[in-house]
Amino acid sequence: MSRWEELFKNIQQDIKLYIFILGVFCLFRIGFIVTLNSYISEATTLQDIFTALYYGIRISLKSAGLVIIASFLCCTVINILAINRKIKHTRYVIGCIYISLLSLLFYARIPYYEQFHMGFNQLLFNTFNDDVNALFYTLVQQYNLPVRLLLTGVTAMLLCRLLRSWLEVKTYHLPRFSTWYSNIAFRASLLIIIYYLVIFIRFGGSMTYAYNIDWENSGVTKDEFLNEAILDDVQALYRAYTLHERVMASTGLDMDPQRMVEYGSYLAGYQVDSRKVDDFLRKEAQGEKIKKPQHIFLIIGESYANWPLLPQYKDLNIANGVRKIISEEDAAYVPAFLPNGMSTISGIMGIVTGLAEANLYLTYLPESYKEPYSTALAPQMKKLGYKPRFWYAGPTSWERVKDFTLAQGFEEFYGMGDIESETGNVWGCDDKYLFRAVASGVDHPSPTFDVIMNISNHAPYTVDLEKEGFDRDSVISGLPDNLKDDQDLIKKLGHFWYADKVMTEFIAKMRQEYPDSLFIIVGDHADRLNIQLNPSLSERYTIPFIVYGKGIHKNVFAEQVAGSHINVTPTLLELLSPQGSVYYSLGESLTRGNEVGFNYGFWVTHDSVGKIGGNAREGMDGIKATTPFDETFIQKDIDARRAMSWWRVKYGKDMKNVE
Repeated sequence: MSRWEELFKNIQQDIKLYIFILGVFCLFRIGFIVTLNSYISEATTLQDIFTALYYGIRISLKSAGLVIIASFLCCTVINILAINRKIKHTRYVIGCIYISLLSLLFYARIPYYEQFHMGFNQLLFNTFNDDVNALFYTLVQQYNLPVRLLLTGVTAMLLCRLLRSWLEVKTYHLPRFSTWYSNIAFRASLLIIIYYLVIFIRFGGSMTYAYNIDWENSGVTKDEFLNEAILDDVQALYRAYTLHERVMASTGLDMDPQRMVEYGSYLAGYQVDSRKVDDFLRKEAQGEKIKKPQHIFLIIGESYANWPLLPQYKDLNIANGVRKIISEEDAAYVPAFLPNGMSTISGIMGIVTGLAEANLYLTYLPESYKEPYSTALAPQMKKLGYKPRFWYAGPTSWERVKDFTLAQGFEEFYGMGDIESETGNVWGCDDKYLFRAVASGVDHPSPTFDVIMNISNHAPYTVDLEKEGFDRDSVISGLPDNLKDDQDLIKKLGHFWYADKVMTEFIAKMRQEYPDSLFIIVGDHADRLNIQLNPSLSERYTIPFIVYGKGIHKNVFAEQVAGSHINVTPTLLELLSPQGSVYYSLGESLTRGNEVGFNYGFWVTHDSVGKIGGNAREGMDGIKATTPFDETFIQKDIDARRAMSWWRVKYGKDMKNVE
């Protein structure tokens, strides 16, 4: 038998093993849903269940692919090189090992979900810190460990017998053609098919990254139980490992309580005789600056950087909507503004909690789920009489954003599964459907506070720009000659244009229907798109902060003001709160003339941007800064706010000695 014949035969065996293992994943998923069907909400429809099964098959394509890799390397490759018939039994052994593991995980996942209302997550790793003996007896007594092990063994044995019969099904011989070029063409086609099959499996039933599915974006249904059922046990374990690694990487400053008291007193502006974190963050409002509006919309723009708003880029015509808003008399604009971190979730964490980036993954730390932080945005807006709601165009499972925002005081959360949409990609629905849902959800006359996070201005950039009215020529005319033919760049700029267009159309619509509405526009981060090869620090990292609405005026903020995401909450509260009312914030309100904004690696003043702990410093115009600045003050301000954030999340409300 030739090597090509061996390859053809082994490929068929690998495919048979793959199909069988994929079927096992589907069987266990259905078993999981049936066994725990009482967790399905009453609002769930049959379509939701079919959706979960469909996305479950797609994500299990990847998990089943693991066994193919092992089979191909340990059986197919070796068999081709050595043509050893005995090696074929290895494929069966590999399949049996994988089936046994999946059976064990299936019976373990059921009580795990009953306990944690979640599939395998990072809490698995807490097992090693528990009393192992106590844990063992709990498994035996409460969860019938012997019975579950028996069921695991029986299930695995039956499935392995079926696998043996399936692998013994006759395979086809390699076709032979009368001409040599026909044989070559067939074999080449075979290799090409294998190549594309690998891509299809790698992207979870898609040929491109644009529609890739993984554990972070798989929560597409309205039912949280079904969203968990979509993940097979292998993907759930991968999630657990990833989240554990993120939490373990959450290191910060090594501070003692006395140092924290010093930092806290600095933030308070006077010596505070307390060991309570909140006492250092307590502030009294100076008095409302505007009449309280009925509806407030805080829009976090995905990758909405500040540089397209600069005068030198106006001819690109990608930010005309926000430019027009900035030009209005009742709009205030702060260009010296930094995101909380380098990612969307860092920005959301900063805005939702009011805490600074301190290398802590708040969405996965237990402290964030005990109660809202005193500096959290939603509870403080609720005290002012508003109903806080969070709208996200993507899946609720992404970064635990739904659980996190609800734990931090938002009363309602709406994600991709709650929004009717016709177009979108792996990260969520197109922005127009998001804003349409928000507009239809305004509960007038009840006061509402809506935080909106869009996603369209993000790779893989799948919006049908031509259908949305994108004028390529208007953008190309503003590009340097060497970039006018860069279609990939034009596509990215087109998505910025789309995000700007849809967002500002929504603002115009809401303002027409509810004239007293207040709008806050802020980017989540920058540093993803630029037309300069070596942009200045300000063009690369700054984002806009804009407040727009009735009663706002150009001088509501001081001219020499700067900030970051931790300044959003105090600024909003100072605009709305009666004089003397108490609120809590780590950052200062921009209405009080805040001078420094900072994040994970940079600081900004009204005229300078610099690297923390480095010598790099530039003016906001990109030219070397010449104005004097107090480096000691900037570093102390950053250290104090970051240390306070770190301590509050890591050790809680009290500044006491921690072993």
